[in-house]
Amino acid sequence: MTESTAARRRSLGFGSLLALGVNGIVGVGIFFAPSEVAGLVPGAAGVAVYAVTALCLLPIALGYAALGSRFAEDGGPYVWARAAFGPGAGFAVGWVAYVSALFSTSAVIAGLALHAGPLLGFEGSLPQRGFAALIILILTGTAATGLSPSALVWSGITVLKLIPLLLLAALFLTASPRVPAPSATLGADFARAALVVVFATQGFEIVPVPAGNARRSARAVPAATVLSLVFAALLYVVLHAACVAAVPELGKSQAPLVALGSALGGPRLASVVALGTNLSALGIAFGMFAMTPRYLATLGREDGLGTWIAHEDPRHVPQRALWISALVVLTFVLSGRLMELFALSSVAVLAQYGMSMASLVKLALGRQRGLSPWHAWPAPLALGAVWLIARAARRGELVVGGAVLAAGVLLVWLRRRFA
Repeated sequence: MTESTAARRRSLGFGSLLALGVNGIVGVGIFFAPSEVAGLVPGAAGVAVYAVTALCLLPIALGYAALGSRFAEDGGPYVWARAAFGPGAGFAVGWVAYVSALFSTSAVIAGLALHAGPLLGFEGSLPQRGFAALIILILTGTAATGLSPSALVWSGITVLKLIPLLLLAALFLTASPRVPAPSATLGADFARAALVVVFATQGFEIVPVPAGNARRSARAVPAATVLSLVFAALLYVVLHAACVAAVPELGKSQAPLVALGSALGGPRLASVVALGTNLSALGIAFGMFAMTPRYLATLGREDGLGTWIAHEDPRHVPQRALWISALVVLTFVLSGRLMELFALSSVAVLAQYGMSMASLVKLALGRQRGLSPWHAWPAPLALGAVWLIARAARRGELVVGGAVLAAGVLLVWLRRRFA
């Protein structure tokens, strides 16, 4: 192993990877999800939406852990699919993973500009979009400084944004809470609510993306992947139960966790939670800006989008992929379609999950990369969960998902045709 390779592997330890996963999950989603879920599944049954969704995602996280422990390379789903099915399938998976990350990043930036903009004097649609563009420029510039500084930033923000959420959970649990009995049943609304929670709970899949820069990746990557999901799921269950118990007309609340803070600790705690909302959005947005370009960079091969896009500078940053991604995110954010971005992000990430689990089955059955058939046990459960949740997607969202894949195929064809 060369000195430069060793340095790359030392860039990220377990703590940085765990912070990356928790930061990727605990973002803006949990700050709006309680009201969205309560509008679809009222009462304590809404708590079950989080628990059931987390149980559905757990086999996926375990599958990602199994794959992540075998590939000490950047790229995650793309690398796995390429090894399992070849370059064509690898590109399809990598492209979907990249676009799902773009949708998620755009949704977070749009939400941050919508809620934080007025607090800073950016009133109205046009000023808020200008504020969003400023955020994108600042985050891109920060991510461009290097992977190690970026890890320090996302780790620090993760700790800070968890403080108000953990405080809310602690106050609720120590107040002898009484949560109403469940009054809703499984059905179409429950499935649609689960799709909302998928957006709030996705993010653990980002942990294997920088595996090539992880120290002791065979252990650190899988542990951080699973633990980030488990931690976030437990926190979400408690927070939604607290909202159900303490926030009147939860389904109509525009800021449910802020309302919860007011109910549990008065105006001061509500202000702290409101600040935490924006800090959380900023943290997840930065984590995405640091990682999303790596999806695009992994597609930079001769049989993909061309090697020019894969170039990394000495600070381990794919600068070309970074600035291209920033431009695309800016385009999406300026479209102004916030809720559509939330739904599209969930649909795209479900497609990524399904194709990654197919890669696990293929590699495990073929006994490749040290995997054996028993390592594939999470895949059937994961694929079943993906199918159940995806049924709640609307036809238009599925059409857009198909168009995204077609756009990737067209890009490769154009590159080969005119190269």
